[in-house]
Amino acid sequence: MTDTVPAAPRVPKRVAAVIINSLKGGVVPRIGLPYITVGREMEIRALLTDLDLIADGGASFRFLVGRYGSGKSFLLQTIRTHAMGEGFVVADADLSPERRLQGGQGQGLATYRELIRNLSTKTRPEGGALTLILDRWISNLQASVAQELAQEAAGAAPAADDAAFVAAVDARIRSEVANLEEMVHGFDFARLLTLYFHSSVTGDDETKGRVVKWLRGEYRTKTEARQELGVTVIIGDDDWYDYIKLFARFLKGAGYRGMLVLVDELVNLYKIPNAVTRQYNYEKILTMYNDTLQGKAHYLGVIMGGTPQSIEDRRRGVFSYEALRSRLTQGRFARDDMRDMLAPIIHLHPLTYEELLVLAEKLQQIHAGYFGYAPKLGEGDLVRFLQIEFGRVGADTHLTPREVIRDFIELLDIVYQHPEMSPDKLLGEVGGGFGSMQAGAGSPTPWGGPAAGAPADAQGGAPATDAATPLATPATPLRDPAAFAEFEL
Repeated sequence: MTDTVPAAPRVPKRVAAVIINSLKGGVVPRIGLPYITVGREMEIRALLTDLDLIADGGASFRFLVGRYGSGKSFLLQTIRTHAMGEGFVVADADLSPERRLQGGQGQGLATYRELIRNLSTKTRPEGGALTLILDRWISNLQASVAQELAQEAAGAAPAADDAAFVAAVDARIRSEVANLEEMVHGFDFARLLTLYFHSSVTGDDETKGRVVKWLRGEYRTKTEARQELGVTVIIGDDDWYDYIKLFARFLKGAGYRGMLVLVDELVNLYKIPNAVTRQYNYEKILTMYNDTLQGKAHYLGVIMGGTPQSIEDRRRGVFSYEALRSRLTQGRFARDDMRDMLAPIIHLHPLTYEELLVLAEKLQQIHAGYFGYAPKLGEGDLVRFLQIEFGRVGADTHLTPREVIRDFIELLDIVYQHPEMSPDKLLGEVGGGFGSMQAGAGSPTPWGGPAAGAPADAQGGAPATDAATPLATPATPLRDPAAFAEFEL
C-alpha cells in the first residue's frame, strides 16, 4: 500500500489519556477533539455560519438529531471547542430528571445553574469562568478609562483608588449597562454589575461573592437577596431564560463575540410521565425558538441535541407540541442526498466506512504514542476490523460510531497487553465466520472482499485476501472513495 495518511501531530500524554479513557467508556472527551475529528463537514460548516450570525448581533437556534452513539454529543463538543477558540463564551448542560427547561420544583433553575457553572472561555475551557469574565470586564474598563485620562494628563496614569478615576470608571460602567436596563430584569442585573465593580475597588470580597451567588441563581428567597444585596428579585424557574439573554448582551460588552448555549439529552423531556409538564417544557423551547428567530435575542446561539424519537414522536416528543411541529417539520424538497443544512433541525447521518477508517488510524497513533510502542495494525488489519464490525447482523441499522470506537480501543488495548498475539490471528479468530455471510458462491461480499468459497486464512479461518480484491489492489487505493462505495450506510 502506498497511500498513507500523513502522520498525526504528537498528542500530549495528558490529552491522549483523556481521549482513550473517555472513548473507551463511551463518553465524549472534553479536550483533544481536534485530534480525532473526522467527517461532519456539512454539519460543522452550517453551525459555523451560525457563529458568524451571532457575532454580528443576531441569534440562532438549532436541533441536532441523531441516535444514541451517532456522534451527536461529539459534534456538540467540537462546536463548543471551536466557539471558545473564536472568542465566544459557551455554556453547556445535559438535561436530566432534575434538570429541565421548566418545572414546579426548581428543575428549570437547576438547568440555569448548570449552564452558569459550566460557563467556559478559551482561557477557562473546563468551566467556572463567571468570576473570570466579571474581573476581565472590570479590568478592560479600567484600562480603557486610565488610557483616556493619561492622554488628557499628558502621560500621568491615575492611581487605581483615585476618586476621580473611580468616578470615571463608574460613569463608563453606567453607560455600558444602560442598554441592559431596557431588557426584562435588566435594571437589577445592571445594578448588581455596578455593585460588583465597587466591591472590587474597595476590596469587599464578601459582597462580590454575594453578587456572584445571585448571578448563579443560588438565592432561594427574595427576602434573603433583599437583605444581602438590596435587590427585590431573584432568578427563578420561570424567568431564567431572560437572564441568559441578559448574559449574552453583557458578554458582548465585556469583549466576547457572543454566547453559545448547548443543551443535550432532550430525551429526558420525552421521558417526563406527566403530559402537562412535558407541554410546559416544550412551550419553553418554543419561547426560546421564537426569541432567537424573531430578533428578540442578540449575540445568542442555542443548540439542542436529542434522539429522533425525542423530537419526532407525535405522542410525547417535541412534535407533540403542534406549534413546534408546524415550525420544525421538514419540507417536501429535502432528501437524504440533498439536505437543507440551513433548516432548524440537522439530522446526523452515520459516518462512512472511509471516515471510520481514518478515525481508526488516528486512534491507533494516539494509543501508540501514549503507551510508547510502534503501531502494530496495518491498513489491511483496519479494513478487516471494519469488516468484522459491519458484518454483524443488524449492523446496517443499529451499529453506531460509539460501538465501533469502543471495540477498536479494546482491540488496541489487547494487542498492546499481549504482544505474543498477532493482530491478524486475533482478528481472524473473531471474524472467522465471514465466509458464511456471502450471498452465494462466487458473489462478492458486501464490503468488496473475496468471493464466497475463497480459501480461508490459515491462522484464523477468515477468507484470504487475494490480489483481485478491490480493497487490496494498488489500482484502487484504500482511500479512494470509490473503493468504499458499497460501504455507505
